[in-house]
Parts: sequence; structure tokens; C-alpha cells
Amino acid sequence: MKKIIIEDKIFEVFPDFRRGLVIVEDIDNATENKVINDLLNNAIREKAGLDYKNLPQITAWDDAHRKFGSNPNNFPPSIKSLVERVVKGKKIPFINSVVAAFNYISIKYLLPAGGDDVDLVKGDLVVGFARGNEKFRGIGATEDDNPKVGEVIYFDSSSRSVMCRRWNWRNGDFAKITEKSKKIVLNVEGIGPITEEIVKKARDEMAEILNNNCAAVVTVDYLDSNKREIELPGKFQE
Repeated sequence: MKKIIIEDKIFEVFPDFRRGLVIVEDIDNATENKVINDLLNNAIREKAGLDYKNLPQITAWDDAHRKFGSNPNNFPPSIKSLVERVVKGKKIPFINSVVAAFNYISIKYLLPAGGDDVDLVKGDLVVGFARGNEKFRGIGATEDDNPKVGEVIYFDSSSRSVMCRRWNWRNGDFAKITEKSKKIVLNVEGIGPITEEIVKKARDEMAEILNNNCAAVVTVDYLDSNKREIELPGKFQE
């Protein structure tokens, strides 16, 4: 049975890590959506002048990346990279409704958010430390850039293909969300000052947006040190 799993060793090093989940069983993932585009642009405007570098929401992820040996200045956590783009006035492209929705949530709540097309994942979806035998090719890349031993990764337990390197630094190409995606798992992540309450609020808003604007069939869940895995619904086992 296909599961989402956070390995025990992650909580030995990062006991306050938490992940909110939006599980999408069906969706109309259009490449245009005025409501979601307006939400994204409003969030961008609100954060345009943000002095973000010393915010605890940002520095907590910098510290987490340093703990597993990654330099957050050279390989910034996704939230740091995204907010930096916003502050510098760089455009955040509308790729499709789901990607725009999780970018909006990420910017609004200042937490990492992302997702994957589960139809393209063969085994369990696992957060763990890299063994060094995993495979990674970033979105838009033409060559592999495989993870280092000890790096936190999000990977397919069957194929050993990596959905995201350096925890939340860069997404893999093989499971990227497109307008054709129907079965999707989305996540919002908290650590340090990003509390369970904030993670669940961000998760629930993302689920509501997709339900109301994309005809999405969604359920929500939550993982932390007290609940480290879930089994995906029946449709995901097909």
C-alpha cells in the first residue's frame, strides 16, 4: 500500500518538524485561473518590501539545512528563495493552478510548500536522509545532480528517484505537477516558530482554494513526531 512516511531519524535530529498534507484525488488543474492568480499577486504585493533575512521563519530553515551539512546561502530553502524573488520584484510565473496555489500559501504564511504527481511515483513518498544511491534531476535540467550522503531528501522508495533535494531546495523533474496531473500530494512544512496551528491553517486554506476553484476532490492530514506515516486513499493504490 502506498504511504507517505517521515523516517524516524529525521525526528532524532529535527524533533519539531511538522508537515501538513493536502491529498488531491481529482482536479481540473488549469494553466489559467483568475481567482488564484489574484491571490498570488496580492500576496506578492503584501510581501514586496519585507525585510526577510532575519525573520525567524527564514532563519529556522537556514539552521535546519546547516544541521545536515547544506549551505543555505548557496542552496537556499524554497521559502527563502521565493521570498527573495518577491522582494527583488522578480515575476512568479503562473505555471498551473496547483503550483500557483502553493506559491501563494508559501508567500502568505512564510513556509515551504510544494507537491508531486503521485501517479508518477512507484513506491512510498518518504522524507529521510540520503544513502547516496538515489537519483535526481531537477526541473528543467538536462543532467542528473544526485544527492549527497546524509542530505535530507523526499524520495520514491521504489525507484529511489528524488522528488526534492536538500529537503525543500529544488524539485525533481520526474514527478512535477502539470495540467494533466490528477492525483497529487501537496505539503506545507513547519519547523521552529512555524507551529502546528500555522501549518494546519495554511494546509486548510490551500485545500479550500483547490476545492472551490479547481473542482478538486481533497482530504487533509498531518504528520509530526507523534504520527510519522499515513496510508494514501484507495485511488492512489491503483
